[in-house]
Amino acid sequence: MKSKYNYSFLLIMTLAASFGGFLFGYDTAVVSGAIGFLKNHFQLNADLTGWAASSLLVGCMLGAGGAGTLGDRFGRKWTLFACAVIFALSSVVTAMADSIDFFAWSRFGGGLAIGAASMLSPLYIAEIAPKQIRGTLVALYQMAIVVGIMGVFFVNLQIQRMGDESWNIATGWRWMFASMVIPSSIFGLLMLLACESPRWLLKMGRGKEARAILEKVGDAGHVESEMKEIQEALQEEEGRWSELFTTGYSRALVIGTALAVFSQLSGINAIIYFAPEIFRTAGATRDSAFMQTVVIGVVNFLFTFVALWFIDRAGRKPLLIIGTLVQALSLTLVGIMFEFSISGAPLLICIVAFTGAFATASGPITWIVNSEIFPTKLRGRAMSISILALWLADFLVTQTFPALREGIGPAKTFWVYGFFSLLSGIFVIFMVPETKGRTLEEIERSWLHPKP
Repeated sequence: MKSKYNYSFLLIMTLAASFGGFLFGYDTAVVSGAIGFLKNHFQLNADLTGWAASSLLVGCMLGAGGAGTLGDRFGRKWTLFACAVIFALSSVVTAMADSIDFFAWSRFGGGLAIGAASMLSPLYIAEIAPKQIRGTLVALYQMAIVVGIMGVFFVNLQIQRMGDESWNIATGWRWMFASMVIPSSIFGLLMLLACESPRWLLKMGRGKEARAILEKVGDAGHVESEMKEIQEALQEEEGRWSELFTTGYSRALVIGTALAVFSQLSGINAIIYFAPEIFRTAGATRDSAFMQTVVIGVVNFLFTFVALWFIDRAGRKPLLIIGTLVQALSLTLVGIMFEFSISGAPLLICIVAFTGAFATASGPITWIVNSEIFPTKLRGRAMSISILALWLADFLVTQTFPALREGIGPAKTFWVYGFFSLLSGIFVIFMVPETKGRTLEEIERSWLHPKP
């Protein structure tokens, strides 16, 4: 008998957790509008410009690395609430920075919260969602990221229009970072109202509370089947770190980590963080560069709807294969545009094509697969490893992009990113299984008892 679900409750809980993604997108992309002004304000060379953008990501790595342990000990809900508080504090302190060191440490603090939320938010959604719509609901987290990116692009555009170049260099960038206080406060309020993950509650021996939440999710059939599967999975596991490296789960760890790393080596955040500077390098004016950046944000947003529509219909693997190959082609064309000094609409179209492909596949599916493939008792720790690797790759791309652009040139830089997108597609073809339509426990058992 087919179970019935309380879609209103599921949507509310998903949106509450997804707001962590909004802050993720907003906080990481705010630097795109500020970086040019920061470079002039603090008189930064290429390496320090990269550090100004990537210092946040060092915090993200540590935050992601520790989030699994914190989430397993204190619960998904309260760890995410703590992230919201840290988000708000870091935005205020960053806006007050009077040196590049002060700025970098402030951004590092915010990165701790972003890294933790980037692991716990999709994990929370996956643990509360029924298998039939889990992919779509986790994809809403990616949707929230791109809404945050698009939102801050608009905010940055309006702030930089409030004054001339000298005002932006002295003050405008501070308002860009201070604007994060509002969404941080909203996230904190939403997490206060959210429920805890039923899988975490069962793992902690709080079965009565877990049942009460599952009753809000679906009917009696859903409650009984979920309670049975989760309890059986927990009984089968010992939850040791060594299980991630010495059992069939090691393949899941390789897949989750590789997808996370490849998603960043595509160069997506070189574009997100440095878009106005990329377009100004190609000859655009300040305002035109910001407007083209807004176009990138809008495309990122719109194509995430394509992902929402197809993820639980076409499946994860077909979308990943198509998306990564389109990324490789688009980045190759971007490099050609720079090689032959072609700017304006042709360059924008190529970057838009890459952004659309990423938003349809690698962007959301990286989070979805990582939230699905690990066993319940080890999910927090395993995701900490894969998302830590994601932030490390993001850091490497962000830190090296200004130096690569000045050293080997923008054309070769984008060709490097295109090569990694091609490798990603090949990896998906030969290594990544389909997870559409399977319960978390079914996926878990498949690693230990693979079909011949």
